[in-house]
Amino acid sequence: MSPLERNLYEEVVRTALAMFHRDYSYTETKVTTDVKGLPFYTIGKTERDKGWKEIFPVSKKSKDSEEPALPPLEQNETVQSEIAVKEGKTQPPKPYTEGQLITMMKTCGKLVEDQSETDVLKEIEGLGTEATRSGIIETIKKHGYISVIKNIVSITDKGRVLCQAIEGSLLASPSMTAKWESYLRKIGNGEGTGEHFLNNVSKFINSMLEAVPNQLEGQKIDIELPPAEKSSRRSYAPKEVAPCPACGNGTILSRKSFYGCSNYKNGCKQTFPGVFLKKKLTPAQVKLLCTKGRTNVIKGFTSTGGKKFDAPLELKDGKLMLDFK
Repeated sequence: MSPLERNLYEEVVRTALAMFHRDYSYTETKVTTDVKGLPFYTIGKTERDKGWKEIFPVSKKSKDSEEPALPPLEQNETVQSEIAVKEGKTQPPKPYTEGQLITMMKTCGKLVEDQSETDVLKEIEGLGTEATRSGIIETIKKHGYISVIKNIVSITDKGRVLCQAIEGSLLASPSMTAKWESYLRKIGNGEGTGEHFLNNVSKFINSMLEAVPNQLEGQKIDIELPPAEKSSRRSYAPKEVAPCPACGNGTILSRKSFYGCSNYKNGCKQTFPGVFLKKKLTPAQVKLLCTKGRTNVIKGFTSTGGKKFDAPLELKDGKLMLDFK
């Protein structure tokens, strides 16, 4: 084996053996030293059995990081002390990654003060489920409340406005999830009804719609968002592509997700999909269909079985057909 392969092999073997080895055990001693009425604590560890750790080689770095063992001590012994003030700067908490954000959703019950609600959130594993948590984060990203750059999650100004707007309400507390999950469990045990649950949800939504506007009036939001860009609306302005082959009076227009006739109000139903068999149709291809009835060979269609293929498109009786001739 090469050195790299051997190191990898030995790591796998050691880890497998450690699973069946003896436990690592140690004795921990906590000493309280009274310095002019102020307690100072010292913790020392003494190994009793190296156990599974003896399988792994001790690196120089781990040796250097080991704390020195406590000297022999007796209760009420007089000791010499050296008191000093250490100056330094605290570091801000590191930003979350997407994976850590999912873990926070799972363990959010730790932040709830009510023990009964904490127990419920712990049992249901927090907000969302394993299948929905990543989808929830994607929705928040899609609406611009957070941004993710190089897997680091940052809150946007829009997200800060939302947090300030709902601060102090049930919408900002995992307790609401705990209460709903608690009643859903009652329904599962036959102690509650779905009708009662939905009525309470409806009352909650209506009360929030009534209360939130008043709360926002008295709440100071110190973040100003830039005005919404209007260019995105202009990009979806309909563009003329070709004369309509169906009615002859209207014009086929390029819209946001499809092509349609401008004469639709008078009954013309001629349309073309924006995407056909997972291939986006260009205005030039739609123009050929309207004027010539057929396109050139289009590459990149995908069948229902997932296979890629190339073919021209043909317009027959207002419908798109693949032309394999």
